[in-house]
Amino acid sequence: MSLHIEKTMRNSAANLIAIVGAALLALPAAPVPAFAAGSVTLAQVEARGVLRCGVSDGIAGFSQRDASGQWSGIDVDFCRAVAAATLGDANKVAFVPLRASARFPALRTGRIDLLARNTTWTLLREGTLGIQFAGVLLYDAQAFMVSTASGIRTLASLKGVTVCVQRETTSEDNLVGYSNANALDLKPVVLGSAAELEQAFTSGRCRAVTADLSLLATLRSRTPGGASALAILSERISKQPHAPAVRGGDDAWLVIVRWVLFTLIAAEELGVTRQNQAERVRDPLVARALVPDPSVTATLGIGPGWTLRALKSAGNYGEMFNRNLGTGSPIKLDRGLNELYTRGGLMYAPPMQ
Repeated sequence: MSLHIEKTMRNSAANLIAIVGAALLALPAAPVPAFAAGSVTLAQVEARGVLRCGVSDGIAGFSQRDASGQWSGIDVDFCRAVAAATLGDANKVAFVPLRASARFPALRTGRIDLLARNTTWTLLREGTLGIQFAGVLLYDAQAFMVSTASGIRTLASLKGVTVCVQRETTSEDNLVGYSNANALDLKPVVLGSAAELEQAFTSGRCRAVTADLSLLATLRSRTPGGASALAILSERISKQPHAPAVRGGDDAWLVIVRWVLFTLIAAEELGVTRQNQAERVRDPLVARALVPDPSVTATLGIGPGWTLRALKSAGNYGEMFNRNLGTGSPIKLDRGLNELYTRGGLMYAPPMQ
């Protein structure tokens, strides 16, 4: 091929590319998909008039019924906040108590609309179970608890002992993995529920119990011998970020649940409480941080004022934590990582606008 012909062909190809590129640039931009159909889950909740929320089968501080049938706990409060946001009434919740083994099937099959059951956010769960986590409601960690009288003060001292653990939880897998990695020869006693876990440990079936720190603190707070009779060892073997979860594929519902949580965190950052929100939201800066743009609310298909309804129901994040797990509760759990980022913790809300 001559140099002249080759040059002509290159020029022709370049011209063709330029013409095609210009034509593509002239085309109108494809619209960015929005939640055109709204949330399927929200529509079902509204039609039913009740939010079905999956919770634990009885863990104080998280979700527990009293003698009169009234539910309380941080997971319960979050469910009520979502009900207030979506249905305008925090009491329009049907609480569905679930064992650990039943929680994900209940969510996937539509038995519940929202799972708020002290559940750890993991890639394995989100990547394989068809569910999505909305955000961290509680930063936790796996720990071990023993009788103070046992004299055990470190994990190394647990070598060869029996350890109570709950079935089909991250705690069970972590226990086996930690024991193998550190040649501790721990002997798991696997129980089906938190209640069975507590009964087995207090009856002496195992010398130690392992679970999330928050659950151990709950068990210790109601031990017959008083909290001083039990010791939570200082070592932690895993991170356990607890997060509410929804079914995968309903992005608008995920956004609603996620931003209910972020609203409660942002409110604490701003010093906005359940009692003073009506006054404080008159401040344009506060309103910008807590009230979504009307176009966002319309796109999500939810009624105006939904974030403020959630806040009115639960109070800000600090109020919710202290009431159920912290200084205002029998559990007296230190906030630790659950403090605001401005106080050395990890709680942080992205901006709304």
